[in-house]
Amino acid sequence: MPQLSRQQLAILVLLTLVWGLNWPIMKMGVTDYPPLSFRALSIWLGIPVLALGLVVLKVPFRVPRQHWPALLWLAATNMFVWHVCIILAVKTLSSGRAAILGYTMPIFSAVIGALVFSAVLSRRGWLGVGAAAVGVALLLWHEFTGLAGKPAGVALALAGAASWALGTQLLRRTRIDVPTLTISFWMTVMTAVVITVLSVIFERPQWKAPSTAAWWGIGYNAVLIFGYAHAAWFYLARGLPPVASTLSVMFIPVLGVFSGALWLGEVLHWQDWAAVVLMVVAIASVLWPARPATDAS
Repeated sequence: MPQLSRQQLAILVLLTLVWGLNWPIMKMGVTDYPPLSFRALSIWLGIPVLALGLVVLKVPFRVPRQHWPALLWLAATNMFVWHVCIILAVKTLSSGRAAILGYTMPIFSAVIGALVFSAVLSRRGWLGVGAAAVGVALLLWHEFTGLAGKPAGVALALAGAASWALGTQLLRRTRIDVPTLTISFWMTVMTAVVITVLSVIFERPQWKAPSTAAWWGIGYNAVLIFGYAHAAWFYLARGLPPVASTLSVMFIPVLGVFSGALWLGEVLHWQDWAAVVLMVVAIASVLWPARPATDAS
């Protein structure tokens, strides 16, 4: 497992904070506002922020024509399914538990990598996957009864996580020879179109002016999630091995659980604290520098 550079580590820390705090923010935003419409507004307002980043950094917008089919497939697996499924799940589940289910993604990613792409995991890699799995199970300990009555929300969150895991594996292996920011921009644009169409079809009768809480959530998602976090994630996912990139963000659901408890009054148990330790183990298993090989001679 490679050691993160200072730049990657800084991006990872900010990404963890931005994404972790977003779970209760999303929950507050969709409480009295249609979830797909909430997501569509957030993306459309975030696209100019992301475009400005490309202009400032002098990153080209152009994608050669032959790469568009592969780019569409990347967008479908990394963003279409994930964003539709998880925003609908947040509507029905608590914010922290939706985060936990969404971040089963590293477990799916490890399994998909091994079964589909014949990836070989080190002992440390499997240790991280196992620690993450146990941590997720502990965080859900007191939720099994409640989740049993919300099978649609659970299924949506898990489907989104599985799709995102596949997308991460594909992004790591993509042969699209353009900057990651360019890929992120066009995947975001395509996602905006898809979710807007779905919101028109399924939510048009529910449309109304967003409340103050909804506007705050939309603004946060526009600037920090779609203007920064997704581009940052794609940069890490494309530059690191899939297991390293996915397990490195496992502290996000922990932050989601604790911020949800602080802002929304969700109750914490000892299992939550134990899960924090396991998530730290999962992160350390893939990010801690490997011991240099010794010379046998």
